[in-house]
Amino acid sequence: GIIPISHTQDTAGPMCRTVRDAAALLTAIAGADPRDAATAAAAGHVEADYSSFCVPGGLQGVRVGVLRQLFNAGPQVSQVMEGVLAALKGAGAMLIDPIAIPSIEDLGGPEFTVLLYELKADLNAYLATLGPSAPYKTLADLIKFNEENKATEMPYFGQETFIAAEAKGSLASPEYKKALARCGALSRTQGLDKAFAGGKVDVLIAPTGGPAWLTDLVNGDHFGGGSSTASAVSGYPAITVPAGHVFGLPVGVTFMGPAWSEGKLVRYAYAFEQATKVRKAPTFAAHAATGAT
Repeated sequence: GIIPISHTQDTAGPMCRTVRDAAALLTAIAGADPRDAATAAAAGHVEADYSSFCVPGGLQGVRVGVLRQLFNAGPQVSQVMEGVLAALKGAGAMLIDPIAIPSIEDLGGPEFTVLLYELKADLNAYLATLGPSAPYKTLADLIKFNEENKATEMPYFGQETFIAAEAKGSLASPEYKKALARCGALSRTQGLDKAFAGGKVDVLIAPTGGPAWLTDLVNGDHFGGGSSTASAVSGYPAITVPAGHVFGLPVGVTFMGPAWSEGKLVRYAYAFEQATKVRKAPTFAAHAATGAT
C-alpha cells in the first residue's frame, strides 16, 4: 500500500528486477483511475504495450543531457556516473555535457510547503475512508497517539513533519496556492520544459542518489543527495536503472523525460541496461560496509 503524502508530487510506479518487467507492469497499471484526478489527462497518451519499446539499439543517436548540477551524492557515485557516460557513448548516444536547469535549485522551499499542506489534507481524506470503527480519523489523532505512546512509537526521533503539517490550513490557503504555482513554474515552464524545448536534448540523466544510508542516533535519517525532485514535482516521467555499486550497495542512474515520454524512457533504459548489465541479486550482509569495495 501507499500512505498518502503529496498528491501533486507522488505517483505510484513499477519496481522490478528488469526494465522489461517494469514495462510489462507499467502496461497493466497505466491509464485513468477514477480515484486519482491526476490521471484524467492520460487519455490518448497511454501505450498499448510498453514492452514493445524494449528493442536493441535504443540509444543510437539519442541526445542525452547530463545534469551535473545533480551529481550531489558523493565522489564515489560521481565516479560510477563517469562509467555511465562512457556506456551511453558506447551505445551510440550523443552527450550534451553539461546541461543546466537553474530553476530546479529553488524548488526546495515551495516543494516542502506544498508537501506539508497536502500531507495533512491527503492523510485526513484517506483516514476518513476507513469507516466509523477506525481508531484514528485525522492527522491530529495520529500525533496525539504518538505523543501518548512516545516511549514505544518515538523512542529516538520525533514527529516534526507531522506537527508542521498539522499547523497548516486547508488547500484553499493562499500560501498553498502560491507555493503550488511556484512549483509548477520552477519544475515545468522554467525547468524541464525549457530544457527539452527545441529538441536540444531527448532525455536528461543524473545519479538517482547515493547508496542506502545508515540511520543513527546522531544524524537520524539523513538522506544524502538525489535527483527525483524535478520529475516528481513536475509530474513528468522518470525511470531508474542500476548503474553500479558503492560500498557494495547499488546506486542508479535516472533517465528523465518530458510529459508523456514513458515509452521512450523505457527504450533508453532498456538499451542502457542491456549494454551494462550491472545489476547483482541482493544478498544479506553480516554488517554495514564502511569503506569502498
